[in-house]
Amino acid sequence: MLMRPRRLRKNQVIRDMVAETTLKREDLIQPLFVKPGKGVKDPIPSMPGIFHFSPDTLAQEAHELWNLGIKAVILFGLPEFKDEVGSSGSLQDGVVQRGIKSIKDNVPEMLVITDVCLCEYTSHGHCGVVREGRVLNDPTLEHLVKQALSHAMAGADVVAPSDMMDGRVRAIREGLEQEGFQDVLIMSYAVKYASGFYGPFREAADSAPQFGDRSSYQMDPRNWREAIKEAKLDEEEGADILMVKPAFGYLDVVRLVRDNTNLPVAAYNVSGEYSMLKAAVQLGWLDEKRCMLEMLYSIKRAGADLILTYFCKEVATLLG
Repeated sequence: MLMRPRRLRKNQVIRDMVAETTLKREDLIQPLFVKPGKGVKDPIPSMPGIFHFSPDTLAQEAHELWNLGIKAVILFGLPEFKDEVGSSGSLQDGVVQRGIKSIKDNVPEMLVITDVCLCEYTSHGHCGVVREGRVLNDPTLEHLVKQALSHAMAGADVVAPSDMMDGRVRAIREGLEQEGFQDVLIMSYAVKYASGFYGPFREAADSAPQFGDRSSYQMDPRNWREAIKEAKLDEEEGADILMVKPAFGYLDVVRLVRDNTNLPVAAYNVSGEYSMLKAAVQLGWLDEKRCMLEMLYSIKRAGADLILTYFCKEVATLLG
């Protein structure tokens, strides 16, 4: 007897019924960029459809996302000033802290995640304290803890350390516990590669390093076994969610982490992945709807429970 797998593909109803991978609005997290000012909604040239918001317009955007069914955002800040140790990132009235409060005052049920790192706040653009041209691990930790605590005090539900310093998850977890923030989650950028796909983000967040690169602390794109080690360390140190970044170019790593943990796994569909599709669409080379969904389904199929993506609004609209 001839086997006919095509019978299960013959129409849309059957294809939907037997689909092995699903994508829900609840799976998605929208990255947002917040800067000082009022009434600000400035387009980011390298990321069509993405904007810089001031805290007041950030609340409006959060409300729009909530109405579309997007229930989680992650905030990145562009501060009023920068210094050698990123001290503006820990201010109680810092730009991200004001953004958190603005969202919570207007859309209290929105899950607010905050990026915890120094690169957006340091004059040199690196993710840690720099001395004599070297990024120092242990002196950086106290600054990361201060920043995470300031976000928790402002009302953040989740802090997401993205710096890739050794031991930062344990330091942040201990700091949160000591200050009574036992219920604040840590979504660790556990497996973050030194990728070329971050270019548009570094423009959006004004966070490009002023010298060298980040290869001494972010992971080598050639490595996969190292991903298991990094993920296990962050799990042991108290992370609640493990993230892989980037996503689309590292689907094998997403699957690897998924197979080696029982924690939820997030994957970051990064700015370069977003922008290269947008550019191809603008040139008429690709169908945006089809390719966007194909990209996100591949990330889910690889094992991600959650996806951080700049496509949230488009996807939410398509999902009906």
